[in-house]
Amino acid sequence: MTVTSVDPYREIVFDKDGDGPAGQAGALAGLARRGCTDLVLFSHGWNNAPSVASGLFSRFFAPFPGVAAPGARLGYAGLVWPSMMFTDEPVPDYGVLAATVPGRTAVVARLAELIEREPAEEAAFVEFAALLRRLTDTEEAPAGGGEVRAGTTVPAFLVGDPLTVYGMFADAAEGGTGAPGEPRTEALFGRDRVKRLWKGAKEALRQATYYTMKRRAGVVGERGLGPLLGELARTAPGLRVHLVGHSFGARLVAHALRGLPAGARTVKSVTLLQGAFSHYAFAARLPHEPGHGGALRDLQKRIDGPLVACHSHRDTALRVFYPLASRLARDDESLLGRDNPRWWAIGYDGVQAVPGTAALTLEAALRDGPPASGCVSVDGARVVSEHSDICHEELARLVARAGRFG
Repeated sequence: MTVTSVDPYREIVFDKDGDGPAGQAGALAGLARRGCTDLVLFSHGWNNAPSVASGLFSRFFAPFPGVAAPGARLGYAGLVWPSMMFTDEPVPDYGVLAATVPGRTAVVARLAELIEREPAEEAAFVEFAALLRRLTDTEEAPAGGGEVRAGTTVPAFLVGDPLTVYGMFADAAEGGTGAPGEPRTEALFGRDRVKRLWKGAKEALRQATYYTMKRRAGVVGERGLGPLLGELARTAPGLRVHLVGHSFGARLVAHALRGLPAGARTVKSVTLLQGAFSHYAFAARLPHEPGHGGALRDLQKRIDGPLVACHSHRDTALRVFYPLASRLARDDESLLGRDNPRWWAIGYDGVQAVPGTAALTLEAALRDGPPASGCVSVDGARVVSEHSDICHEELARLVARAGRFG
């Protein structure tokens, strides 16, 4: 696959376990031998088709040659991993789903058949729930959710009562918030109860793929990208690396910090664009659980520069569906009432609960530049109108300002 908007360009590929072809770090080190001073490495988010990822890379990188400072010589890399677009479309792409979850073709086919037929029997919903557990490899999950194996927590919606969960999903999909006096699922069943339940079941399928891809992004970042960056630091120590990720790709590059070897200081900036993971990820202490920290607590200190989180309140996917899925990872009784900040994403309101975090408008960040280190939240709502709206010259300039090559 070739990206024509920039040169020199390299492509990095990982499978679902974070494994990739041999020699990828060497290919990136070759950019330094060609005279590159800075490497901008970008990970796509919720896409699976390589052609779609290639088009995104081309559009995103296009403004960079024009925003680089005269002394900077940029090299570029696109990171391709087996992800799936966050499907808020009316009908999931079952072909893409089957390709994304190898070995589950029959499961995907049966899920598609049930959604197409919409049978009224309760047994069909029970079967659908069992298929979701097979799809996500959580058949051994305990009732009510929890760890199915060490370090793997299963969302409660995968093991909760299907009729209750799918009814709640239908409420959320229709804009329910759980506000006082608002009709709840029980009162709305008169409007074709079965059809509403299957609408909720379809949303549960989307959330199941969300759970799978969220977990996968972390694995690819920690086991794939992190060690690769460590090898690059050994072979091309003078190459300044700038990580950029969109959506789950932001989670991937953030988790690469966990896999980065101690002492490697070549990562000079990390820019998260509409990141689809918790805004408390880097917190040493969680506001609701003071005895616990975020999954990436203090890892911003492994960056020899700033961690910049671009966020937008106009991002519907993060405003509605991310909190919904995050709640259900803990408690299927608290689906509604999504305005609770506990469940918000870093791409919705920026880094939270990290003392000293700078909060800037996009204009201020571009005018003055982000701080030289630490966490920075940048309100990008002026240009980011929805979740995938990230190909803007202003965001390229933000990456350049964060990396001190603009």
